[in-house]
Amino acid sequence: MGHGEAMIRSMSDAVAAIRPDDTLAVPLGPGVPSGFLHALGERDDFEHLEVFGALLPDLYQLFMRSGVHYRSGFFGPAERFLRDAGASIDFVPADFRRFEPILHHLQPRVMATSAAPPVDGWVSLSVHAGASVDELHRAGADPDRLVIVEVSPHYPHTYGLPPDFEHRLHVDEIDFLVETDRQPLNLPDAPPSDAEVAIAEHATRFIHSGCTLQTGIGGIPSQIAKLLAEGPLDDFGVHSEMFTTGLMHLHQSGKVTNMKGSRFDGFTVTTFAAGTPDLYEWLDHNEAVRFLPVRVVNSPELIAQNRHMVTINGALAVDLAGQVVADTIVGAQFSGIGGHEDFVSGPGLSADGRSLVCLPSSSLVNGDLVSRILPKLPAGSVISTPRHQVDVVITEFGAAELAGKTIRERALALAAVGHPDVRDELLAVAATWPQD
Repeated sequence: MGHGEAMIRSMSDAVAAIRPDDTLAVPLGPGVPSGFLHALGERDDFEHLEVFGALLPDLYQLFMRSGVHYRSGFFGPAERFLRDAGASIDFVPADFRRFEPILHHLQPRVMATSAAPPVDGWVSLSVHAGASVDELHRAGADPDRLVIVEVSPHYPHTYGLPPDFEHRLHVDEIDFLVETDRQPLNLPDAPPSDAEVAIAEHATRFIHSGCTLQTGIGGIPSQIAKLLAEGPLDDFGVHSEMFTTGLMHLHQSGKVTNMKGSRFDGFTVTTFAAGTPDLYEWLDHNEAVRFLPVRVVNSPELIAQNRHMVTINGALAVDLAGQVVADTIVGAQFSGIGGHEDFVSGPGLSADGRSLVCLPSSSLVNGDLVSRILPKLPAGSVISTPRHQVDVVITEFGAAELAGKTIRERALALAAVGHPDVRDELLAVAATWPQD
């Protein structure tokens, strides 16, 4: 067996190519080759299999097997379930851009990914470019390493921006090309809560015609996309780590021109897509959306070059200093760093960019109201994004604009958007903060 064998191989052959003592990397979330991981989990002869990945889209028996250790760069529901079920799983702190140099350093023997079926000798990398494109090519050129590509007709054929960013692999680079009938991750947006609707309405005050937008997944960004698609504003650009069903609806409204004043004028740029089956059907052979490596999409300097960049990100808690906790709860890993800091900091490098950190003012925990705007973070909290990167924090009670404000002004602005039940307490603490 060697590089250049482009014939379709059986799944059992691909599974047998993994050694009992081996290293394997898969892309983040939507790029995971699910059929291959499920088939690999039928084996139970592993001695020391190290798997590198992030944001698993499904539960896989593989990670409950003895001898298998999973190193994740981003926790989702599957990772939290595996951790709580006693699997050998550890979090690797890194933002999404740093996955690429980490992969290069680790050089896993086997690289595996999902893709669209081959056309004229090439497979489109479909819904994920992320941090794995260059490492797939490196593994494909190394006779001591393996490339396993799982293709399904349900995965859309998508494009990069050649010649610099070819979002594809040649079949000669692939050792095992396996076919499945698997569907891409179905990630419908949950209907927004009343608080999320109010937050979205506050957020749209910072958006005007001609803005370039980044959004993620969830009730708030999907509601913002809906308001913009139905509203009077237009001439939007899109530069977003994740391409969502909400951003598809914005495109379908005819309001995206992508005149962003950057090197990517004329195209929406993203590094992965996740949403509903309608989204994947719309993306198939759609040249309006281009998939580029995460090192490009998440570069704060490139983000800042976009005309009137507005980014929309979430948080779990913010203290009165403006420090953001976005990926842990009481120190326990909940999600991951991803592109949070890049998209919060990027707009602040330009004169006309805005970064919106959106979160409900409180949560109900065992029936008790818990404020998410805190006088200070509890001991053991892990900061996702430092205070000096943060521009605007929005709750259902309004927007706190922090950029250029003093320590005390920031604390008072944040206290003012806290929940009414705790607002007086927050304001009293803020009033004691130094004025210089």
